[in-house]
This record gives sequence, C-alpha cells and structure tokens, in this order.
Amino acid sequence: MSEDDDSPISAQDARHLFADWREAPALVLAVSGGPDSIALMWLMARWRRALSRGPRLVAVTVDHGLRPEAAREAREVKRLAQALELPHRTLHWRGEKPKSGLPAAAREARYRLLARAAKSVGASHILTAHTRDDQAETLLMRLLRGSGIAGLAAMKRVSVREGAMLARPLLDVPKARLIATLTKAKIAYADDPTNRDMAFTRPRLRALLPALAAEGGDARALARLATRLARANAAVEVLTDGAERYLAVTGQGALEAARSTMVFDAAAFAALPEEIRLRLLTRAVNRFGHEGPPELGKLETLLAQLDRSFTDSAGTTGLAGARLKQTLAGALVSLNRGQIRIESAPARRKPAR
Repeated sequence: MSEDDDSPISAQDARHLFADWREAPALVLAVSGGPDSIALMWLMARWRRALSRGPRLVAVTVDHGLRPEAAREAREVKRLAQALELPHRTLHWRGEKPKSGLPAAAREARYRLLARAAKSVGASHILTAHTRDDQAETLLMRLLRGSGIAGLAAMKRVSVREGAMLARPLLDVPKARLIATLTKAKIAYADDPTNRDMAFTRPRLRALLPALAAEGGDARALARLATRLARANAAVEVLTDGAERYLAVTGQGALEAARSTMVFDAAAFAALPEEIRLRLLTRAVNRFGHEGPPELGKLETLLAQLDRSFTDSAGTTGLAGARLKQTLAGALVSLNRGQIRIESAPARRKPAR
C-alpha cells in the first residue's frame, strides 16, 4: 500500500486492507456519518462489488440521542448506503444519560448495540473505521493515565468486544488518506462538532499533536510505538502462559485451577519476575472477581503487599509463616501456610435502612 499520507486509497489498497474478511458470511460496518466511517463504507462497497463472491455488508449507525443533528446524519448515511446497495440500520441509545463519564458510557452503549446487530444478521465481525490518528491519540490518553504495557499497546487490529469480534482494518491508515479518498469520489460526510469540544480529553490531546509532530512525535511515530509495545506485550503474555503452565506441572502444587479457587505456591510465585507475578495475579483476580476489571494501580498495591509479606517472614518463620488477607474487585486473595489462594469474595451486604 502507498506510504503517501494524503493519497486516495486505491482498489488494490482496499483488496489488501480487507483481505482477511473475504470469506466472512456477513460483516457489520459501524458508520457514524463522519469521514472515516463513510470512507470505510464506500471502500468496502467498492471492494465487495469487485468480488465474485464476498460477505454481506450491513451498515449500522448508532444515534446516541446526544445531538439534534444525529438523526439527520443517520438519514444521510442511510441514503448513501442505499446508493451503494447496502442494507442500513439506525440503532438508538435509549434511557437516561450519565452526567459524568459520558464519552465512555456512549462508547460502551455503541458497542453493545453493534454487537446485538452483528448477532442478528449473522455477522462474523464488526468493522470500525479507527485510523492511525486514532491510534496515536489512544496511546497518548493511556500514557497520561499511567497504563501498563498492555494498555500502551493501544488498539488491536482484531479484538473481542461485548462478545463480538471487532476489527479495525484502517488502523494503519492516516485519516488524511480517507478524506482524500472521499474528496476524489465526491462523497459528502458529516462534521461532528464534539470532535473539537475541548471539554473532552481526546480533542484536547488532538490539539497537542502538531506540537508533538514538530518534535518528531507525529501520528506515524506514536502508532509505531504502539505497535512495538504490542509486540513486547505479546512476548510477556507468552512468558506468563509459560509460567502458568510451569507452576501447574511442577508437582509442588504451585498452581491448581479449579472452579472456585486458584492456588499458587508462594515460594515459586515469589521467584518469578515482577511483571509475570503481576499478570498471574491479574488473571486470577479477573477470573474470580465479580466487580469488573481491577485497576492496575490497585493490583500493583496488592502485589507489593504480598512481596512485603514474603520479605517480612523470610528471616523468621519463612514463607510458610507469611500472612495476608485482602479483597480486590470481588476476589479474595489470601496468603497462608506458604500458599496464595484466590477465590471469589462473599457478596457485600447491603446496608440496613
């Protein structure tokens, strides 16, 4: 594919971008009406027409009910979809909207609705139009929030969301190329003013990108960093898998996975590198907790408490004498008699009225 940042995407480029989904039975295209998603729909419609046989494409627009223009934009998407001979659905986010954390709540609602649509039409994947620019912004957001390696790897090309497969075929494509594609094809698109609303984090970070680019930190460089971090994260995950298998087969009873409990031998666990210990602990808490994914900082605090328990007991009773009992994200983590045990914590009692 051409490396020019502002050249239109050719039919040959599109064949390369969408090749992974040629054999899919059906695909849901998430189309908001903005330039990125409109370009995705137009490119995929052109790609599908060139195939003798290909997936059924269904365009889906989610109206969050947050802007009066959204209904009109959904109708415009529908008109273009019909012109491209694609079926189209508009889905609505109903109910009361939160007063804080609105972007995150809207995102969760959007993916939930898209997943339902994918299931209803038998689609193997939901395709979104995230670009290289979006990847760079995501990396910056997570960097400022103190994310670990997994978070700094930013968005994956393919992931699971709301039980559905989510694909981002344009993740390595700069936004400028999509706009150039629409300009050449004379396709109109909507302009969402919230993309420039400085009340939200992403627009504020977007405004910083020119200054970062002047220092060499443009979207290409930031996306490349995310790719390298994803590579490192994948390697650490392989090492964590190996550590888990090793602990399970050593004959020391180091790791025993069961329906309700996971048990680590404290000595074997303590000998592992810190990042591996943290990931093993994260997996166990995610498995047995019932209050959602734990925050990285809280997991790090819990691991530090375990490490202190190991250190405090090393010179006296040894690891067999170490003690700890803590709850995190609905999981109960205890250290006793040389074993770390993770299980579901009892449900919290509701306060009496």
